[in-house]
Amino acid sequence: VQLQASGGGLVQAGGSLRLSCAVTGSLFSHDVMGWYRQAPGKERELVAISTLGDFTNYAASVKGRFTISRDNAKNTLELQMNRLKPEDTAVYYCISTIDGTPYFGQGTLVTVSS
Repeated sequence: VQLQASGGGLVQAGGSLRLSCAVTGSLFSHDVMGWYRQAPGKERELVAISTLGDFTNYAASVKGRFTISRDNAKNTLELQMNRLKPEDTAVYYCISTIDGTPYFGQGTLVTVSS
């Protein structure tokens, strides 16, 4: 199973970015998918999750600003990030589980300037 994140970049505070995670195989085999991030010197933070049952959940720090979604036609996991803040600066990684086994993708850097 391979996951490849993309879409990161430099954006000003208040701006938007859309991250995409391309996965191998059908998304219907991925039980729980999500995004987490890690900023320099900080703990890893789970940002958002999406389950096959269309359940989603978000970290309090991003709720109302970020939206996670699955594109079954493209086999991608998306993260729409709006009203970005400097504290959102981090490397963002996608994660997925199949039958309880986790798989991690390479990260994409998001930098939000003030």
